[in-house]
Amino acid sequence: MRNLLFLLLLFLVACNGNCQSVSTPTDLQPIDTVTRTGADVLMDSSPLLDSLISSQQRVAIVANQASITMKGTHLVDTLMRCGVKVVKIMSPEHGFRGNAEAGAHIASGIDASTGLPVVSLYGKNKKPTAEQLSDVDLVFFDLQDVGCRFYTYISTLHYVMQACAEHQIPVVILDRPNPNDGYVDGPVLESAYSSFVGMHPVPIVYGMTIGEYGQMINGEGWLKTARPCPLRVIALENYYHGKNTVLSIAPSPNLQNAHAIALYPSLCLFEGTNISVGRGTDSPFEIIGAPRCTLRHFQFTPHAIPHVSDNPPFKGTLCYGLDLRQVEAPNKLNLSWLIEMYQTTPHESFFIKNNFFDKLAGNSTLRQQIQQGLCESDIRQSWEPQLSQFKQMRVQYLLYPDKAPQTR
Repeated sequence: MRNLLFLLLLFLVACNGNCQSVSTPTDLQPIDTVTRTGADVLMDSSPLLDSLISSQQRVAIVANQASITMKGTHLVDTLMRCGVKVVKIMSPEHGFRGNAEAGAHIASGIDASTGLPVVSLYGKNKKPTAEQLSDVDLVFFDLQDVGCRFYTYISTLHYVMQACAEHQIPVVILDRPNPNDGYVDGPVLESAYSSFVGMHPVPIVYGMTIGEYGQMINGEGWLKTARPCPLRVIALENYYHGKNTVLSIAPSPNLQNAHAIALYPSLCLFEGTNISVGRGTDSPFEIIGAPRCTLRHFQFTPHAIPHVSDNPPFKGTLCYGLDLRQVEAPNKLNLSWLIEMYQTTPHESFFIKNNFFDKLAGNSTLRQQIQQGLCESDIRQSWEPQLSQFKQMRVQYLLYPDKAPQTR
């Protein structure tokens, strides 16, 4: 039955759907007026929906608060309203409703709106177990990524694909735009530094949608399973890399606007230092600072914000640093802020001693280069050979062009 369903997925064609959602939030806008997400393409694909409904295949959905259609309705609600047999929800870091801060413990439970069981894929249970998949015939994966190696949704994708490969359960990725896919940059991760914030030998900014990335996980054999994951990507329509898509829903609690999302690739490295990235303020990932920083023209004081930053670094302490809210977002990884903050903060306490910075960077070299006082251009030159190799590998997995199609 699973093989039959997977064959039907391969022959997915577009047609008019007529499903309505259980709930209709009024404060949501479409991700893009032209680009259509994989979730929207799915809802217009009656052959696939009809097969799921008629066969009563048991479906699990990996989703969160951003798994919304262009009509402003949640994918889970919509599929259930259509008659698809959704048996459970699986949620990533930040939870199904997206209201848990980074690193917070996420417990499994029951979704109050649908009554469905919610399986947390964060914490000790990052990979779905055989028991959790025992009543599942197909998995939909619909998470809004931001295109950075240390953003953990691609790690969740890896573990979902790995578990489904072991049990030969089809995975359908409903593709979504990547707001940071206009460039490819950063050091490529070394295998010795693999962790949940970086599992694969890719640069910090990899320039791919999550659907393209899933194909690369399969194609490069990173799952290390006897057989690859039975994978189908429902592609975006009217999309190209570098489209600068503005997301209508925050993908996680501390990425609250397009500017913060664009700065995130450069600023997340500070999470491995004793520098605040503005958690506990109105501008997370748009400001940086610390109490002992000697840059005194800008200051802020973090405070607890429930479900966003319950216990932010330097809570209640005045911090000094840089205000980046009016800075144009770079089209490359920016190291100048990291170097400047290192130079204006006591060196002995700059890097957190748990080596988290090295995990974020994907090596120990970047930390050592900063400590040695290397300039940004010399640091960038050191990662260029591996970055060029990745760019060549990346091409074979792309579903969309790297620039806007030319019009006559």
